Formats: sequence, C-alpha cells, structure tokens
Amino acid sequence: MSIEGIDCQPTAQGLRVFRAADFRVSNGANLGDPVADATEMMLDDIYQLDPNARSWRLSVSAADGLSHLTVAEGAQLGSVGAEVHLDCCATFMAPDGAIVEALVMIELEPGTQMIAATYLLPLADLRPRTDYALVTVDTDAPRAKFAGLACVSFTRGTHIAMASGEQRRIEDLRIGDRVLTRDNGIQEVRWIGHHTVRATGAFAPIVLAPGAMNNYNELRLSPNQRLFIYQREDRLNAGRSEVVVKAELLVNGDTVTRSDGGFVDYYQILFDNHEFIFAEGIATESLTVDTRTSPALPREVQDKLGITPATRGARNRPDPFDIGEGMLDSAIAADILRRASSL
Repeated sequence: MSIEGIDCQPTAQGLRVFRAADFRVSNGANLGDPVADATEMMLDDIYQLDPNARSWRLSVSAADGLSHLTVAEGAQLGSVGAEVHLDCCATFMAPDGAIVEALVMIELEPGTQMIAATYLLPLADLRPRTDYALVTVDTDAPRAKFAGLACVSFTRGTHIAMASGEQRRIEDLRIGDRVLTRDNGIQEVRWIGHHTVRATGAFAPIVLAPGAMNNYNELRLSPNQRLFIYQREDRLNAGRSEVVVKAELLVNGDTVTRSDGGFVDYYQILFDNHEFIFAEGIATESLTVDTRTSPALPREVQDKLGITPATRGARNRPDPFDIGEGMLDSAIAADILRRASSL
C-alpha cells in the first residue's frame, strides 16, 4: 500500500540547550575542556554544569529531503539556515546514581564542514555543582532519541473522538479505526506508536486542567504538541481566526502545568495526512512525519505507507497562524485563547 501526498509539513521546534562552554570537564583526561563531539570525549571524565549557566532556545526545522536540521527563525542561538547535526547521545551518571542522557548537537559554518558551535540538549534535568561521570557515548542513537522528543504524543487515558461519536481512550485505539478530524472528516488510523519514558526534563508532559482550554477532562500532552484554536474574536491581532500553539507555551503554573517525575506512557497517531483530532473535546495535532520524527517509525511501517519526508497534503484553507515563543505571555496565554474561542 502506498499513500500519496502524506503530510510532512516542517514546523520549527524549540529546544532548550546549553552552550558547550557551560558544561566542562572538572576532573579527568580532558580537564577544563567543554563538552565536544564524540571523537573528543573520554569515558570516565567528570563534568559539571556552570552555576551561572542558563538554557537557550535553539529553534530547528527539518528541511525537506535532507538528513540534517537547520536553525530556524526565533532561535536565541545560531545562524538562521545553518546546518545542525546530531552528533551523539552521551550518558552521564550523578553521584546518587541518577542517569542523564544528553544529545550533542553540532552547528556548521555556512557552506563548510567546520564546526561553528556545539550545544548540549539534556533529556533530563542537569544540576549545577554536581559531578556527572561520562559512562557512554553512542553515535548511533541520537536520531532515534531526538525523534522521541520531536514526536507529538498523547498520554495514556486520553479520550479521542471517534467517527461514531464515541470517546475512546487512546490506548484502546487500533489500526484502521475511524477517527473524527477537524479538516478532513473521518480518517482511518494508519499507525499507532507507544513508548514509556521518564517524565523529566524535555519529556515531562504538559497538563491542562479541565476547562483550561475548554477541554472536557484533564489533558496531558507532549510539550511540543500543538493545539488548534478558532478565535471568535481576534484577541491576538493575528489577522486570522485560526491559530495553533504548542502546549509548553501555555504553562502558567495554575491551569496549565508541567508534570515532572515518574514515568509517562506516550502514544502517537499517524493518518494519511497531518490532522487535528479531538482529544478531550479540543482539536490537537496528530503525528507529522519529517526528518525529525521519521526515525521513530519502524522501517517496515515507513516502507508500507510509502512515507517520505518531502511532501504535504493540501489544505482547502490557509494554514493556521503558529504562535511562537515570546509572542504571548505564558502567564495569560491560556486564559486569552480560552476566552477568544468561547465568545
């Protein structure tokens, strides 16, 4: 079976990274050196995060047909359009036995293969003044690790609106089930992914309390997942009624929070095209296949569905306005959008 025109719309993803210079070897063979590419790192070196270090937003997008990422508009670091490569996945161990995985990302000088900058993307929280021993360096794992981070996911127990009107828990969905979508009516599920991860750092789910965005029940989403809002009144001055916003940009510490700790079951849903489906009553996006996310799909699934990160399905209306970081104060974002869609 081959599906034509599968939607692979590239969207910028905001990553919270540290500059390499903020994570240095405090004891070991590379004493004083910042974290570097896999060829330079030595096992058993002890690293520490600078107490004055701050995380920066590195926005990346997946260029069609290319194996690398590029720096996107809105980044606090890097040169827009520059190539960014996932060099390795480094695993560190703290004195208490806690394990922290981190991706080393390399930005190249435009038009060259020279390293312009090195960034560290921790997949769990790094604490300053803590010794982290380097225990493994894996150059095969970074794409799969990053794909798990990039995939938009629902958590176990989330109710999805079916074609029949039934509200079915996501873990009970099966391939071929017919789901109600906002733009394209009834669509069949083509693939369902599931993985369990530690709910820490970049993998900690965003929790919307009942009613926070006019959702029926509590809704837990991956941070990068976007919600669709139809503004009955353009309170954002976006110039259009249809807008989308990532769940993490709505965190206000009250009605929208980040749930850090323990483990979380994440589920991904794939259709013929990128869709907005109804989760707990509100429109939320399904999985998009692109350079970032395709490694999360088994090879046989990609081959069966004819998936290539090069084309996108057509919409019969303009794309919704994507609310980026800094465009709306997170303390009031959820309230403004809820009111705009409730009038």
